[in-house]
Amino acid sequence: MSIDWNKIPLPSFVLDENLLINNLKLLQYFQAAAGVEIICALKGFSFYHVFPLLKQYLKGATASSLHEAMLVYHEMHCKAHTYCPVYVPHEFEKIQDISSHIVFNSVSEYKRFYTQLRDDIDYGLRVNPLYSEVGTDLYNPASVNSRLGIQRKDLPDTLPDKISGLHFHVMCENNAFTLENVLEHFKKEFHDLILQAKWINMGGGHLITHKDYHVEYGIKVLQAFKQEYPHLEKIILEPGSAIGWQTGYLVSTILDIVHNGEIPTAMLDVSFTCHMPDCLEMPYQPKILNTNSDGKYIYKMGGMSCLAGDVMGNWHFDQSLEIGDKIIFDDMIHYTMVKTTTFNGINLPNIGKWSNNKFELLKSFNYDDYKRKL
Repeated sequence: MSIDWNKIPLPSFVLDENLLINNLKLLQYFQAAAGVEIICALKGFSFYHVFPLLKQYLKGATASSLHEAMLVYHEMHCKAHTYCPVYVPHEFEKIQDISSHIVFNSVSEYKRFYTQLRDDIDYGLRVNPLYSEVGTDLYNPASVNSRLGIQRKDLPDTLPDKISGLHFHVMCENNAFTLENVLEHFKKEFHDLILQAKWINMGGGHLITHKDYHVEYGIKVLQAFKQEYPHLEKIILEPGSAIGWQTGYLVSTILDIVHNGEIPTAMLDVSFTCHMPDCLEMPYQPKILNTNSDGKYIYKMGGMSCLAGDVMGNWHFDQSLEIGDKIIFDDMIHYTMVKTTTFNGINLPNIGKWSNNKFELLKSFNYDDYKRKL
């Protein structure tokens, strides 16, 4: 049954649990067929209310901060695979307490924490294969000047003591063919060290649940890598987008329509800069339900913040819009949701899920949430 939008309080992020389960089933199949472990990257999907559901299909989660690691530990009830671009010294022991794997971003940082390393944790190094097919510089970590990951020239011929794994992350919503190309460069740069490693973490950006992703080819790519390095005990993928991909919405309403310029602007009770910052960062224009590229009524969508650039467009509709109409942004559960802010004192949208043909309100926000951040 489709969502009854009239039962959704405005504005709200709404996760469709059935769509999530469909993604999880595909990811479960992929990891079993490829012989890898898929874990959830909280930076892309941190909807912790459904972590128990994720745990039924996936192998855990990855964190990039103490707070993310704590969320994994307390809500998924397992230890995190943790990589931080830099570790805060007074947080490191707490991170170790709740992590099964810890990855260092530099050799100098590894050396700085060496005396604190434990025997019950797997440690790794993030490396930079100097190759990526990410088109937006903001999201590309593989340049020669990147602060993320270690280049081969800066590593010794032998993996440092207590380091058992290598980690790379140079993909962003990419396909199986990109993974194949990345692995060729990874092998070219780090073949000798791969032979010494016990596990490889291939990071995120594997958009396995996208309709155009070639699932069987991705499985073959990973199987071929495993055959080339049969000594590896574990291969890990940590997508975020793929888990929440096309699983939910941001439901808003029109508060006003401004007729300045050639194209009118529908003023919403949500904000691009506050509630959909990924749209402005990438940038990309999100899909709105019930739009039609051939529609003769064209509107921009305006956010409710004071930022002049809190506006996007153009969207085409078959009918003219009116104050009070609902505007439903599609695919708003991964990344976008985790980046929300209260800039301008604008309230955050409700958070809820549609399950068993009904809406469940999981969280709402108020003035106290805004004040506590200041």
